[in-house]
Amino acid sequence: MIKAILIFNNHGKPRLIKFYQHYTEDMQQQIIRETFQLVSKRDDNVCNFLEGGSLIGGSDYKIIYRHYATLYFVFCVDSSESELGILDLIQVFVETLDKCFENVCELDLIFHFDKVQYILQELCMGGMVLETNMNEIVLRIEEMNKLEKSEAGIGGTQSKAITAVKEMNISNITQKFKDIKLPDLPNIGNIKLN
Repeated sequence: MIKAILIFNNHGKPRLIKFYQHYTEDMQQQIIRETFQLVSKRDDNVCNFLEGGSLIGGSDYKIIYRHYATLYFVFCVDSSESELGILDLIQVFVETLDKCFENVCELDLIFHFDKVQYILQELCMGGMVLETNMNEIVLRIEEMNKLEKSEAGIGGTQSKAITAVKEMNISNITQKFKDIKLPDLPNIGNIKLN
């Protein structure tokens, strides 16, 4: 089971943090620092698997990571997960981000945080892998984008209606209301309804 997904830059700044096990905020910060220290001091030509640090669960847990340009993608998992399977999952996640943002970079993770979270939720939820087919994930993202655009269209219609009302000549309308002849109300009171 996946315990945490961490993405941080070369300086240790977290860009995405998702814990699937409860930790206090102080503990989360310690885990991020320890994980960054473990991962950042390794050469790029060494194995991408580590035993978990003392904070994340020790030898029962593994840290599996990939380093792309300025970002580290780190998955903290228990011993039941396959290292190669998680490496493949990281690759699918990065390729999906790349496809959705066209050459994903660190700024995409910052400015489109909601979409990155949605992609991650399509990939994995509650520490369990849901989908590994990149085409399926991209299809769900495109469906979400269409839904957002249709909702924006409804909002656009509402703003157009408000603008039209504001531009109406109110004094002309009020004069027309004054010209309407209303029936004599005392005469209506004599009518009996069965």
